[in-house]
Amino acid sequence: MAKYSRIEVAQTMKENGMVPLFFHSDIELSKKVLKACYDGGSRLMEFTSRGDFAHEVFGALNKYALAELPGMILGVGSITDAASASLYMSLGANFIVTPVFREDIAIACNRRKVLWSPGCGTLTEIARAEELGCEIVKLFPADTYGPEFIKAIKGPCPWTNIMPTGGVYPTVESLSSWLNAGATCVGLGSQLISKDILEKKDFDGLTIKVKQVLDIIKDIRK
Repeated sequence: MAKYSRIEVAQTMKENGMVPLFFHSDIELSKKVLKACYDGGSRLMEFTSRGDFAHEVFGALNKYALAELPGMILGVGSITDAASASLYMSLGANFIVTPVFREDIAIACNRRKVLWSPGCGTLTEIARAEELGCEIVKLFPADTYGPEFIKAIKGPCPWTNIMPTGGVYPTVESLSSWLNAGATCVGLGSQLISKDILEKKDFDGLTIKVKQVLDIIKDIRK
């Protein structure tokens, strides 16, 4: 069962401005990545379900977060069906992120009052997702659309909250372009938690990088 309500999760996404995305099959390494992000100031992590037995890794990570990292909100991404969403919610997932828009996932999450963020690429999809209770829409792949897409959507629909993922970089220029266009928060995967960091196990470097990104976001929002 989720510890945090969908409203609490949505508020934290808005406040933090950034959601790190990450997957690795090694539980101990994953814990260190999670701790590094936490130490850098992030209070969110999207664990992407992209490998065999990924749910087992997530279960261990969530238990670790609940025991050792107060206030850390762990969710799951790359979910493509309601059964997978239900599996992860039974392991305590606090939010579900999908690369596609599926009503069956919306229904499963809404039953448990868990935030779900579907990947949408048109205003029609976004509007339908909001009709089904979506708080924050995922724009994916964001680099296909660009910041101007968000600006255009926010014109007729200023209430819409959008999280671009895929094509966002941890730089002042990139973050400024998305946030100034109206993005509520951004998703950052390998551009933040790089293959090089994982290979070198540079967790201190990751902590510094996460803090830098969050500081940039705060400066942009001033």
